[in-house]
Amino acid sequence: MIARTARADRLPEPLPSQLSATRFRHAALFAVAIAALLGALVVLLPSLSALRTSFSGAEPDWIALAICAELLSCLSYVLVFRSVFCHRMDWRTATELGLAEQAANSLLSVGGAGGLALGAWILRQQSVPKEQIGRLTVTFFLITSLANVGFLSICGIALASGLASGPDDRLLLGGIPTAAGMVAIVLALAIGAFAGRLTTATDRASVKAGLAAIDEGVGGAIEQLRSPPALAGSTGYMLFDIAVLAICFRAFGLPTPPLDALALAYIIGQLGGLIPLPGGAGGLDLGLIGALVLYGSTAADATVAVLAYRAIYLIVPAGMGLPALASLRRRLAHPDAQFVFCVPTEARVR
Repeated sequence: MIARTARADRLPEPLPSQLSATRFRHAALFAVAIAALLGALVVLLPSLSALRTSFSGAEPDWIALAICAELLSCLSYVLVFRSVFCHRMDWRTATELGLAEQAANSLLSVGGAGGLALGAWILRQQSVPKEQIGRLTVTFFLITSLANVGFLSICGIALASGLASGPDDRLLLGGIPTAAGMVAIVLALAIGAFAGRLTTATDRASVKAGLAAIDEGVGGAIEQLRSPPALAGSTGYMLFDIAVLAICFRAFGLPTPPLDALALAYIIGQLGGLIPLPGGAGGLDLGLIGALVLYGSTAADATVAVLAYRAIYLIVPAGMGLPALASLRRRLAHPDAQFVFCVPTEARVR
């Protein structure tokens, strides 16, 4: 059921400390400091003359194209967010919510947990039940991960079978990602089924609610496989971001890795973002560079492309998402603001 309410008697609760404006500012300052340090090292260290030469040859047209690709990735995130959480949500709210989550993912990167936590907080301000938030968050996480896992398996098969070009050790570098992708899919389905069985075996309300969220969230993700907007959004969110990385090679006149090797390196390298540093600084960069080298790029080429990619990945989502978050918070504070969410009417606070 669609519920629309004007929140005349509630002001938004303060953001959790881990999502406060101060935390965002500190994360942004940390990212700027890291960028300044890296820039100084590239300029000053004699051993990095090759990097200086590559950066000096940047082509503005390719950089602009990379920025456009990152914009499309952010908008794809908005599309899958709206499809999962409420396909009748007005586009302004969906866009502001989605872009705000992207800013959190960019600046407070812990495998996307920052964006999910911010979205959950905003939904709670509109009295969306915690159980529904939990279930939809699991669905959203799985459906946005589906493209990564799917392409990990597809590109791995293409590389291992020789259908696509890549490094010499095709069987190992293609077979392991293929197996990992398939195991991840089976494991997700098994966890959902296992959680469903355990739900009836416990009397603890909090545990039961968590297990139910996992069970129903996995089921919701399977249902979303029949939703073209969800699939298009999930795929676009990943592919446009990979395109940014590919374009960054071209922008500096560097040889672009084959598509399958680039996709595998991108997906594997993203694991470095799980290190809890603002913007994934350091962990994500090293993860991407290491994976690109593993799949055939030189260390110098990979470093230039990844540093350019990371600059765009930080600037574009933050530049769009922080104003979107500010606008959304102003609307939440307005007594006559109206929002539409797919929740039971009786669950709303009037």
